[in-house]
Amino acid sequence: MPILNALEPVLHRLTDGKTPDDPLLRGPRGGVLTTATVRDATKWEHLVAELGLPGLTRHGLRHTGATWLADSGVPLHVLQQILGHQSIETTTAYLHPDHRHLAEAAEQANRFLSQSPNRRQEKLPYTPTL
Repeated sequence: MPILNALEPVLHRLTDGKTPDDPLLRGPRGGVLTTATVRDATKWEHLVAELGLPGLTRHGLRHTGATWLADSGVPLHVLQQILGHQSIETTTAYLHPDHRHLAEAAEQANRFLSQSPNRRQEKLPYTPTL
């Protein structure tokens, strides 16, 4: 399973001395790790208040990570598999362009539209009929 380089030392630490059947992470009392135990263990509400980001959610971080992976060039079908989505439409709903991407898209469109009509016509993959 490919992993991010930054996570490799963490995964080595977490797997040291474990068998392949052992759970990677456990809850604070040795039980199942749930979203509630993660929230409590990270002191989530305090953390987001301290950061001044009261609307930040753990699931929002999943969206951010998916967007970063897409921005880095990970193909959409691979991202779908990473996120465990059945539908590609669900995966695309996770992707959120930031202001920089929107500005770049506008600049790209402006460059295209500033070309002469004949030059734009050369770049069309088909000839529209009006």
